[in-house]
Amino acid sequence: MLYLTLRQIEYVVAVAHAGSLAQAAQNLHVSQPALSVALNLVEEKLGQKLFIRRKGSPITLTAFAQNYISEAEKLLAQAQRLEDPAALARIINGTLTLGCFDDLAPTCLAPVLQSLRAHLPDVALRWRIQDFESLARDMREGQIDLAITYDLGLDSSFDKTALRAVSPHAFIAPQNPLATLPRLHLADLATHPLILFEEGLSIRHMLNLFRMQGHNPKVIHRVRALEVMRSLAAADDGVGIAYTRPPGDVSYDGNPVLAREICDSSAIESIILARSNHLPPSNVISTAANLICQHFIKPAAPDDQTGFDPNSPAMPLT
Repeated sequence: MLYLTLRQIEYVVAVAHAGSLAQAAQNLHVSQPALSVALNLVEEKLGQKLFIRRKGSPITLTAFAQNYISEAEKLLAQAQRLEDPAALARIINGTLTLGCFDDLAPTCLAPVLQSLRAHLPDVALRWRIQDFESLARDMREGQIDLAITYDLGLDSSFDKTALRAVSPHAFIAPQNPLATLPRLHLADLATHPLILFEEGLSIRHMLNLFRMQGHNPKVIHRVRALEVMRSLAAADDGVGIAYTRPPGDVSYDGNPVLAREICDSSAIESIILARSNHLPPSNVISTAANLICQHFIKPAAPDDQTGFDPNSPAMPLT
């Protein structure tokens, strides 16, 4: 049974905001004695003091009240929404599991999650960082709702929306002869030992780009992590190639490493938003997909790190 009314909780919050009984009573259009009685009843029921009241001094909150006021404000906001049918209709709740390819996660996962939480506060968000094959498997099995990945290895059983086109970059040591070139082509790299990702689809894709031009490059290292690739490249132990270019020009072990764009049009790859088309998307999935698309397509305003516009029409997955 509830022993405190919403009105009494509203009085507590009003006093906390006003800093005095007199000002809170004026704001609420109630008498100061009535307000004081309500506060005493709340404190008695809680068994805790909320305010320290001294004659001639502003009211101060106790340590207990700091947390209590925060929760009370959430309760009052929820109660206000319950009285508004239009607001209830706009509430989107449920769960969403977002997948992200290993190489993309360090640059896009955190800002995407931050913005989804801001715009979908009633949705429970989960995330997974995986390789291509694991993402495809988990989407087919319904364990991942949406995935941010590259357009590699996904057949017609997946709906895909292009988010951004990216070119690969070569990572090289400053003393490498390639460092004198501002931009590179695959042909420039074909005779140099390469450092590639060991993930199956990734290395096959990269080698196929060379072979389509008649080259047969030598792979000297296969790595799982981008920073291992950059470290080896900085030591001039091969040329690394990746579609993700982290900021900075120093590897984790402190050596300088340069990045040069590979400008062959055949090497351009799409970052996509994917989902299995076995089941129709829910309202949660459709709304989240719209927000993620806006994050990649619309540049963020200077004071908005999300780049999301919640009022834009939904972008269907195609």
